[in-house]
Amino acid sequence: MKRLIRIAIRGYQIFLNPVLKALCGPGSGCRFTPTCSNYFLQAVEAHGSLKGSWLGVCRIFRCHPWGGYGYDPVPPKRGAAENHDTHRPAGPDA
Repeated sequence: MKRLIRIAIRGYQIFLNPVLKALCGPGSGCRFTPTCSNYFLQAVEAHGSLKGSWLGVCRIFRCHPWGGYGYDPVPPKRGAAENHDTHRPAGPDA
């Protein structure tokens, strides 16, 4: 499933996105960094097909002229940001 999603997004990036930019003008791109299509790819890679697609669709809905803009990274996978060094036994040099 991930592979199919990647192919669809890359197809959009290669074929459809340049056409849309040509028709709508140079300022018609994504308001966020990374772009919505790159965000979608990163979300699927980090969270899997189902949750990553949900995050990508939600991001696309946030990308409109009255929405936000700027740096908007994919949220880390739950539990990935935990510091695993806290489980070390305390020693003399701790």
